[in-house]
Amino acid sequence: MPELPEVETVRLGLERHLIGRKITSVDLRRSDLRFPFPRDFVTSLRDRLVQSVDRRAKYLLIRLEGGITWLCHLGMSGRWTLIGEGIESRPGSFSNGAPVGSGDGPHDWVVVHLDNGSKAVYSDHRRFGFMDCFPTSEQDSHKLLSNLGPEPTPNHLVPGELGDGLRGKRTPIKSALLDQRVIAGLGNIYVCEILHRAGVSPRRKANSVAGKSGVSRRVERITAATHDVITEAIDAGGSTLQDFRGVGGEEAMGYFVHNFQVYGREGMSCMKEGCHGSIKRIVQSNRSTFYCSTCQR
Repeated sequence: MPELPEVETVRLGLERHLIGRKITSVDLRRSDLRFPFPRDFVTSLRDRLVQSVDRRAKYLLIRLEGGITWLCHLGMSGRWTLIGEGIESRPGSFSNGAPVGSGDGPHDWVVVHLDNGSKAVYSDHRRFGFMDCFPTSEQDSHKLLSNLGPEPTPNHLVPGELGDGLRGKRTPIKSALLDQRVIAGLGNIYVCEILHRAGVSPRRKANSVAGKSGVSRRVERITAATHDVITEAIDAGGSTLQDFRGVGGEEAMGYFVHNFQVYGREGMSCMKEGCHGSIKRIVQSNRSTFYCSTCQR
């Protein structure tokens, strides 16, 4: 599943090609993805200018003139492809071999036509992605957005807020950091990397990490590691896993995969300087957790 850095990479690509363009028409190839499209979805988008492309957690928020927000979640395999004159695009295929991104592929479900003749194609062979449309003024009360925690970036997440979110939680810290009400947008891969950099065991209870004050040394280390990992991952274009691609269909992206210190490295030596441990894999909440039991306490 694309995590926050991958979604941010897609956002930046959409931003370059959508801002200032008017949506002339929208073709829906089916009535639903993970959820049904809103009844007025096409009419809400048609003939509106794209003013900005934002992100909240793993949600893309495309702002349209007239105070309308078009929300998109990529699910597990959702992909946007931009096609048009002057756009370097290489529509390719999903991991199952199905062609994607031309606008005519078997999993190209939404085709958005723009006033300069280009088009944005949303493809999703698993159909776990979804879209919505709502007045921008209602974002804070939207059912998908109202309870999200702070963004994991340096200008949003601070130790005090993280500590407050962890106090009283008896779940393992790994599970707590995946709770979108604690921090918005973190996923399994990056939480494994964050906890390794912070030197905190994924088995440790969240309330013990926070301590009585809420701003413990562990909380401070997790906050700093979160800032570093997410910033580095965004700069690297995310992590290319399975079907994730940028809006041009490019495969030569997602370089953060080369920076993994624990994820997918079961049985290999810990890369932390001075540590002689090896990476272990356990299952927490039906997800693989990778960590070093020697340097993560």
